Amino acid sequence: MTRLSSLLDQIDSGAVLLPEFQRGYVWNRDQVRGLMRSLYLGYPVGGLLVWETGSEDIAVRGAGGGSGLRQLLLDGQQRITTLYGIIRGRAPSFFEGDAVAFTGLHFDVDREVFEFQVPGRDTAPTWIDVTELFAQGPVHYLPRFTEVEPETLAAYLDRLNKLREITHREFNVETITGSDRTVDEVVDIFNRVNSGGTKLSKGDLALATLCAQWPQARGNLRDHLIRWDKEGYTFTLDWLLRNVIAVGNGRAHFDALGDLSPAEFEQALAATATQVDTFLDTVAGRLGLDHDRVLMGRYAVPVVTRLLFLNGGRFDDDLHRDRVLYWYIHSALWGRFSGSTETFLQQDYETLERGGINALIASLERLRGGSLDLCADDFGGATRGSRFYPLLYLLTRVDGSRDLGTGSELGIEQLGERAPVQVHYLFPKTTLRDAGYERNEINAIANFCFLSPGSEAELGEREPADYLAEVERRHPGVLASQWIPTDPALWRVENYREFLRARRLLLSAAADAFLEKLRTGKLHRPTLHTVGVAGVSFGDPAVDLVNALVEDLVADGFGFPLLDSEVSDPVTGRELAVAEAFWPEGLQPGVGMPVVLVLEPANADLNRLSQLGYAVFTSVDALRGYVDNLRVEASGDTGLYGPAADVAALAERLPATWVGNSEQVWFQFAWNLLERDRADGPDAVLEAEQVSLRYIALWALTRTFYIHAFDQGNPGEWRYYLGDTIGPAPLVPRDWLARRAIASGALAPGAAPGDEDIAIALVHGVIEVVDDVATALAHLLGGPGLFASLWASAGAAEHYGYPLSTEQINDLINQVVNDPASRKIQAYNWIEAGLPL
Repeated sequence: MTRLSSLLDQIDSGAVLLPEFQRGYVWNRDQVRGLMRSLYLGYPVGGLLVWETGSEDIAVRGAGGGSGLRQLLLDGQQRITTLYGIIRGRAPSFFEGDAVAFTGLHFDVDREVFEFQVPGRDTAPTWIDVTELFAQGPVHYLPRFTEVEPETLAAYLDRLNKLREITHREFNVETITGSDRTVDEVVDIFNRVNSGGTKLSKGDLALATLCAQWPQARGNLRDHLIRWDKEGYTFTLDWLLRNVIAVGNGRAHFDALGDLSPAEFEQALAATATQVDTFLDTVAGRLGLDHDRVLMGRYAVPVVTRLLFLNGGRFDDDLHRDRVLYWYIHSALWGRFSGSTETFLQQDYETLERGGINALIASLERLRGGSLDLCADDFGGATRGSRFYPLLYLLTRVDGSRDLGTGSELGIEQLGERAPVQVHYLFPKTTLRDAGYERNEINAIANFCFLSPGSEAELGEREPADYLAEVERRHPGVLASQWIPTDPALWRVENYREFLRARRLLLSAAADAFLEKLRTGKLHRPTLHTVGVAGVSFGDPAVDLVNALVEDLVADGFGFPLLDSEVSDPVTGRELAVAEAFWPEGLQPGVGMPVVLVLEPANADLNRLSQLGYAVFTSVDALRGYVDNLRVEASGDTGLYGPAADVAALAERLPATWVGNSEQVWFQFAWNLLERDRADGPDAVLEAEQVSLRYIALWALTRTFYIHAFDQGNPGEWRYYLGDTIGPAPLVPRDWLARRAIASGALAPGAAPGDEDIAIALVHGVIEVVDDVATALAHLLGGPGLFASLWASAGAAEHYGYPLSTEQINDLINQVVNDPASRKIQAYNWIEAGLPL
């Protein structure tokens, strides 16, 4: 066991460091509050795992204090970094992340809760700066409490001392020793013990051994990623490593990184950076793909970097360059690398070495049945996450499309500046919604064009029948330059679907003509300037909600998602959904399951997404509810203070109601509803034992629903699963239950209660509060809503997230009506009858 204060001193001296293969700090403020709350209440927070080794054996982060053995943190980085930051008031030397997550933590000495600094609120005397407390000690705060009663002052001082004494907390530290330990072994241990924490990507794992020999590797990689990010292109570490391996040895699997010596890797990285720069300059200047949102097919890039490397870092000539771009565009349009990425990359590396770009094009043609021609239906996608959205932007840039308002070519400098273009909906969204069109029709790519900001402001909400004829009179040919049908009959809202069909034909013809010029080397255009697309929502309520959600999540320390992103099957490459927001590495990078927000579930394969382990949400409110539950779980803040504040511990003590993440999400959602409802009612303050009974009652009700609905046992069996709640550390104390048994007459005064007496008292206690819990849930959600929410939690494939929308509730109820199995009707009737136990 090692005292926390000693651990912090060892970090200061450089004796405790981080191995370079670990990711940086990823915790958010709720997790920080949860850790401090658990320490304050004396809850277990887990032990630490360190690797004792010589500093020359593995790359480390942090300031070493000379030669000798070092303690490298394998498990516990997030906790120790948090505690160091709060107690010392600064980040440790090995820190890499956002220190805001642990800066400004305050403690309300009256309610015993932790919150982060809020201007105005933290000026109250009872709010104590936690970092200041560790530096100054409790006596420093005596002048604040001169007007409180002596008993209250004593309580305050006890609480401050209790908080400050967490530095005396002992941590169990397990140590891996032995000079024969390899980095690969230790990385494997790290992943096993850290299964619930921050995951290492394939790239992280591949780098682990290399960093032991070349400590600067990860830093150099990061420098390039940061540089490209500033230029408008965001890439991942794994993506860059794929390019490096492609250049270094023409292999696709991350394992191939081990075949490169540090010197070879350093050379390959330098060459890769040069080839990627060449590629980005080429696609921006030649295709107009000048920012991240329109950079299609990024996993085709390693093939191009390999080609450039083999070709001495350059294209043979203009025809060679354009044929490479031709292959690149088609590989992106047809999702060449959306499935088994490594397999297809290796195939293309080998094809490239056999026959160059011509062989790559021929291979892609064979895969497409002998033809790469486009058709109108290829432009049938919706939203800017579709594969064909970048192609529309590309065509606008390279074909000299003109602005509907000014008639000038888009992207040409005006007044010495190049303002970003904006996406314009030819038929306004509000008009189409009012006319009854579906969201995927409204957001069809064929309804997009690009305008200058001034023209978008002028034309934004006008219907095409009101302005297209006018702009064509002022600027003849401007409609054709944007592939807009010129038949006025198609400009009417009632003919919107015919308009889309006509424009898709025009777009596919223009795309085929452009691509043929690329293939044959007949595209003659000057270098294009960077323009970009301004980010605006154009008054779409759904987009506004998504943007607000993302802004809130990022502010709370969660990761920034991919917006309007295609989600593909990693095995087949098939498009599963176009997500409004997609967190492929979890809401916190490397933590938790991938999260998908898709507002058009009818156009998504929800079953396959669930099979792949994605958390899928079909409304912004549902995802917010899920995040709220995560925050409550992370912080441990149930809204209860005083003796009932440890109710979160109940979740780990009851046997599982059923198995599955989505069911647990429902249970936490329902519990939070009950607690908020109670806090607003006459029973706002309950004893901890009463709160525990409510929690057990909710558990009993959910078990019973699953018995009715899915034939998973027999009604009433919940009472036989309560043994663990009475064990050595009972959820409801034995003496409290004994007093209730005596008060009810079930046990004579002075009699020693046996286990059976206590069990009966517990069952009766649960039954007494079940009615209140059931009534509250039915009132809050309604009978259909309660049934639908429980039914939706049956499996991840049908998990909509909570709270359910009215449309989702109706959809789930209709499923039951259309397939009236007896158990479904039985479960619905049980809810309508008041959920009796």
